[in-house]
Amino acid sequence: MKEMIQSAMEYAKSLGAGFCDLRYKDIHIEDIEVENSTLVKAEKKRSLGYGVRVYVDGAMGFAASSDPTQMNTVVKQAYEIARASLTLLAEKAKLDKKEAVQATYATPVKKCPFGMPFEEKLALLMECDKNMNATEGVKRTCSYLFFREDDVIFADTDGSYIDQSFLQSGAYIGATAFSDEDMQERSFIDIQRAGYEAILDMNLAERAKTIGKEAVELLKAEDCPSGEFDIILTPRQMFLQIHESVGHPTELDRILGSEAAYAGRSFVETENLTSKPLTYGSEHVTIVADATCPQGLGTFAYDDEGTPGQNVTLIDKGKFVGLQTSRDNAPKIGQNSGGAGLSDGWRNLPIVRMTNINLLPGQFTLDELISGIEYGFIFDENKSWSIDDLRINFQFACEMAREIKNGKLTGRVFKNPIYAGKTTEFWGNCDGTANKDFWELVGVPNCGKGQPMQVMRVSHGSSPTRFRKVKVGVSDVK
Repeated sequence: MKEMIQSAMEYAKSLGAGFCDLRYKDIHIEDIEVENSTLVKAEKKRSLGYGVRVYVDGAMGFAASSDPTQMNTVVKQAYEIARASLTLLAEKAKLDKKEAVQATYATPVKKCPFGMPFEEKLALLMECDKNMNATEGVKRTCSYLFFREDDVIFADTDGSYIDQSFLQSGAYIGATAFSDEDMQERSFIDIQRAGYEAILDMNLAERAKTIGKEAVELLKAEDCPSGEFDIILTPRQMFLQIHESVGHPTELDRILGSEAAYAGRSFVETENLTSKPLTYGSEHVTIVADATCPQGLGTFAYDDEGTPGQNVTLIDKGKFVGLQTSRDNAPKIGQNSGGAGLSDGWRNLPIVRMTNINLLPGQFTLDELISGIEYGFIFDENKSWSIDDLRINFQFACEMAREIKNGKLTGRVFKNPIYAGKTTEFWGNCDGTANKDFWELVGVPNCGKGQPMQVMRVSHGSSPTRFRKVKVGVSDVK
């Protein structure tokens, strides 16, 4: 394969390409799903192919194929597309400079999930199902395991050849309780770049007991009160708060308008890095895009443009200081790529994608955060979300709220908690995040972006975090 790919790069140069790169991806997926003690899915899928990007005099062409024997033909197709694009070229594309690299990388793995017996995986799911159903009142259960292995080769005409292997292991369990008037669900999902050992560490069977009990408890609970309250968000809600109100707004391609027709732009401007400083949050808010984070779904040695994985600070003690960038847009703001050029497979071009967008831990314990609230709530596990096309106004619904009164948890829970806010105002009202002992990395299974749509998995790390004066409840959300 290496000789074939390198030959294709030489062929691109012989055609007169100014630059050419190739991403070869061999993707294996396994899904196993159980619903109500019945196996409903057990499948393995494979997707293999490569995408070629060619630049000619500032114009770019892209072509892809699943046939490795046709690489030169695909290179020529991409070259001809680039040549044809010259006639309508409004602005010449410019890639940043990077070093040619010869490298290999693999996700650290103790137990390969693809080598584990199917019977053992199914037995785990059935045990989870049984444990959720052990609580009277649970009417529906769902458990599934999902694994993905990506073998990725990157090469370019500068001389790079990078061979990487990534492995993801994930699980979901969910229990639903319902009556004639209502339906409530408790769930848990986690995905990591790791082997089957990550599944074992999740303690799914034991966790399933709690999931079932809490689903029934929510069915009997009252609706969360409305008003303005102090709240604490757990990492299992913080992940989406970070994702939607920090991750997407700080993608440079979105800021420059490439998502405008599909998912909107961003309130962030490139001038916020220079002439128009932006206060994004309080001094407790430091957020990084970290492609080096262990077990993160956005962790790699090199991105899909051959740029090294990096740890880029986006917000430093509340001050906006950085963006997520790739090779084709970083030069527009006088920078080199931050290593965020990624594609979801071989059929699509790399675009700016989140790596692991993490809120760094603070100095508090969880008890200290709770003790600072006279009356409020801990919100846990996202249920739904909404945010405007500039990423300013948002609303999130969670599965459960736990009541805090006089600085202590009362043991009372509420259902259907909803909170809303404006991005910089909300982050500005953050007055504390728990320390590293409470820090948790949570995987996002389905981040969609681009046209054609690319669905990626990314991770977000945080500790429980406290926010003051938050609008809670439907009636108070404007």
